[in-house]
Amino acid sequence: MIARMWHGMTHRAKADEYAKFLCERAIPDYQSVPGNLSVHILRREDEDGERTHFTTLTIWESMAAIEKFAGVPVDRAKYYDEDEEFLLEFEPRVMHWEVAGKSEASRSTD
Repeated sequence: MIARMWHGMTHRAKADEYAKFLCERAIPDYQSVPGNLSVHILRREDEDGERTHFTTLTIWESMAAIEKFAGVPVDRAKYYDEDEEFLLEFEPRVMHWEVAGKSEASRSTD
């Protein structure tokens, strides 16, 4: 399994709208590709209070599955036209990680 991580940054004032966009547009796009196992959107406010960072963490069966999503080269970031309304910069590359271990089930705190 391969984890793919992308990072983007918005003005804090646009963060809620961008989070909604990611959930409505990006998540279904990732999930539509055979070999995508999961999608997680991470969000963190910058210490200065002016920017919000987003990281997408997706898990894939293989690099071949990622290529179906991202094309070649597979480490090129994929952007949507709407990203221009939100993002402060466009990082050209993503990072891939081999998944070395995983939990089969989440633990409940109830």
